[in-house]
Amino acid sequence: MRFTKMHGAGNDFVVLDLRHGAPAPDAALCRALADRHTGVGCDQILTIEPPSAAGAVARYGIWNADGSASQQCGNGARCVAAWLVRDGAADGDFVLESPAGLHAVTRAGSGYRIAMGVPDFAPAHIPMAGVDAAQPLYTLPVDGIGTLAFGAVSMGNPHAVIEVDDIGTAEVERVGRALQASPWFPESVNVGFVQVLEAGRVRLRVYERGVGETLACGSGACAAVAVLVRRGRTARSVAVTLPGGTLGIDWPDDTATLAMSGPAAFVFEGEWST
Repeated sequence: MRFTKMHGAGNDFVVLDLRHGAPAPDAALCRALADRHTGVGCDQILTIEPPSAAGAVARYGIWNADGSASQQCGNGARCVAAWLVRDGAADGDFVLESPAGLHAVTRAGSGYRIAMGVPDFAPAHIPMAGVDAAQPLYTLPVDGIGTLAFGAVSMGNPHAVIEVDDIGTAEVERVGRALQASPWFPESVNVGFVQVLEAGRVRLRVYERGVGETLACGSGACAAVAVLVRRGRTARSVAVTLPGGTLGIDWPDDTATLAMSGPAAFVFEGEWST
């Protein structure tokens, strides 16, 4: 089985070409590939598949390091775009299909710009349980933590966003695990910890469901900006600096598609033997 190792701002992937009928990886294979000691090592596995939607050049699937499926991955979308361009299957502006829907892709300098969709704050769509109406900031009890204030939004996958004074001292793993296990999020949740530096610049760390803390999270960067814009904390064009690099997020207005720009890098090619 041939694979490509890639990363987007340090968020790393194993990319598999399934366009010619190969089956999707099962949970055990995903865990084996993702293992950083005995496998290739990655945050997620991306599968490139034939599109099912008219106008898309390809569909991609997303599998977390623990073998669970995911609906959205912004850094992964850029890597899939770069892979398809190098393969000759795409060029110029084109459309990708993900489990969350369709995404327009354009070149942005040495990287790619991905249309990530309109942020959805409806609790039922995130999903959140026990909450009827969307709020800019939820203040709710979380087991092992106490009362916690956070924003919540769907970018095709669920996100909770916690504003902190300093992400360097944020209890990312402890709070992230507790919120992921909370009954407020029946499908678990990606947890972002964001520090506002100025209107157009923030710092972010993300504790991803099924993975743990990653060097970057594209959908998490989108979610953080959406939540902060809704609370009047930032401008609508924001540079989001994560441990692995910086992503550009633009959200022109509340009804517009949010766009993410950033790098995509090839690391190495290989062959997996079973």
